[in-house]
Amino acid sequence: MQVWAVLYDPPTFTEELYQKGLLLVDLASVARIKRFYRREDACRGLIARLLPRILLKERGVAPSTMTFAATAAGKPYIMSPNIDPPIAYNLSHDNRLVVMAFADGKSHPPAHSIGIDVMKVHLPRGNLYRSFVDTFEEQLTPLEQELLSPAVSADEGLRRFFWMWTMKEAYTKALGLGLGFDFSRIEFDILANLVRVDGEVPQGWIFHKFQVTDAGELYVGVVAELMEDIETLVVPETSPTPWLQSFKAAPFVQRALEELTQTA
Repeated sequence: MQVWAVLYDPPTFTEELYQKGLLLVDLASVARIKRFYRREDACRGLIARLLPRILLKERGVAPSTMTFAATAAGKPYIMSPNIDPPIAYNLSHDNRLVVMAFADGKSHPPAHSIGIDVMKVHLPRGNLYRSFVDTFEEQLTPLEQELLSPAVSADEGLRRFFWMWTMKEAYTKALGLGLGFDFSRIEFDILANLVRVDGEVPQGWIFHKFQVTDAGELYVGVVAELMEDIETLVVPETSPTPWLQSFKAAPFVQRALEELTQTA
């Protein structure tokens, strides 16, 4: 399993670079990207579509044969032929960060399930910690609510909340589930580093927690990976992360221009 993280920096991401980057993706993707009202959202959308293409180019897949599809629940997968082993991947973004987790899959679409979620640790404008957390009360378990109680400082409580939420998101994305899954069925005991679903530890999973810091701002994320024949494990964010690579957006797109315009 590996994670690529791309930090979007508006001053360096020029209009020219954006327009050239659009030429690297299919027309359907261009149409979806251009629907975004805010340019920063469009730029993040472009980065998200370039990430798997760079991955495929590294695996020797010609740009002309790169094809993608999505499950009925909207989870994207790679359709390009003759990839051995197949690749499972998943994307997430929040604020200035776009991330992609990927690993070798086992079938088409890959049975090897992987999901990733990342969020910036901050209070939305105009919110107080207590009212913000209370908004999600119905989607938290009683234990999680206790771990976010007023006895916990606002800073610590906010950090705990985003670990819980990214864990829930990553797990459901790995399963390929669409909207509507009851998040209160998933419990992340952040103190014990235990994940439970419907009160039981799901078997065969590894959950990697990670952090990315950008200009003093903290992002937390979780990769959920189905490994099948293992005891479920939560790897703390303090562990080494040789599997995590970070890039700046402008050089990343410039790299895409150089690599994806080569002769197929």
